[in-house]
Amino acid sequence: MSLVQPGNVEELYELQDKLGSGHFATVWRCRERSSGISYAAKFIRMRRRKGSRIGIERKVVNREVEILQQLQHRHIMQLHDVFICQVQMVLVLELIQGGEFFDFVAEKESMSEPEASDFLLQLLDGLVYMHSLNIAHFDLKPENIMLQQKDVIKPKIKIIGFGMAQKIEKNMCLVSRCGLPEYVAPEVIKLEPLTVVADMWSVGVITYILLSGVSPFQDKMENDTVTNIIKGTFDYEDTYFNSTSAIAKDFISQMLVINPKERMTSSQALLHPWIKPLTIKQERNRESASINITNFRKFNSQRKWKRACESDQEDSTMPSASLLRRRHSSYS
Repeated sequence: MSLVQPGNVEELYELQDKLGSGHFATVWRCRERSSGISYAAKFIRMRRRKGSRIGIERKVVNREVEILQQLQHRHIMQLHDVFICQVQMVLVLELIQGGEFFDFVAEKESMSEPEASDFLLQLLDGLVYMHSLNIAHFDLKPENIMLQQKDVIKPKIKIIGFGMAQKIEKNMCLVSRCGLPEYVAPEVIKLEPLTVVADMWSVGVITYILLSGVSPFQDKMENDTVTNIIKGTFDYEDTYFNSTSAIAKDFISQMLVINPKERMTSSQALLHPWIKPLTIKQERNRESASINITNFRKFNSQRKWKRACESDQEDSTMPSASLLRRRHSSYS
């Protein structure tokens, strides 16, 4: 369990190379002086006064820290240390070096459904743990699903990006929308009472894209995407799903359900036969299917291009006093 430390982070950690930076955060590789272990140190600029737009509200960072301090799981990014002063907070985080899961998939020649479901099993394993603590992520998307290491026999999934995570309370509603519209659940968009199963809609969208290379609700305009999500209508076009098993489609369909009370939970998803086949027939059904790798590569390239363009637009609209040159990082 990490504790808030007074004083200078550099007394206990040696800062090395910069891993990336965003508008109000810079991430450095660091080495703990006492153990020699490498971590990622995220320096977050805090707002100095109420009403300021420069920096992040202290209560927002405090919430992220409180949540990460509760989460101790092999598939969730670990918080090792916290340092705080008047103008910034430093989070010393587990160093995750394998890159984004979607980038890893895009580099492969092919991927069978059993391989894909093994990665989803890891993601669900982390979510079952989170949800058992009544914590929802609210920002599950490809950028927040990483690999601990890439060049290993069985890469390990790591869930990151807990800036929007919340401890769910009865009848809790968000005061504003959070997450990328493409991945968020209808109840989040409509600012309705929320539960942890909002995350499962996001898992459904991610799985749909992983298998087909197309997004179920994405449209040219954000407002149209939001309308599509609220309607909740989607299909499995043969053009994109001709090599997808029926059991995989059932797995997705049980998560992309508008009514949260009828949506599959993380615990139920972990036991779904696409994740854990119960019969030889179900196993063979998966083994004969594969993801649409050609189309997936196209989707992933477009996703990264779009993100780069959005980053440039954000940088050009930031006040010069607070502008930090952005390099993509899994922590910023």
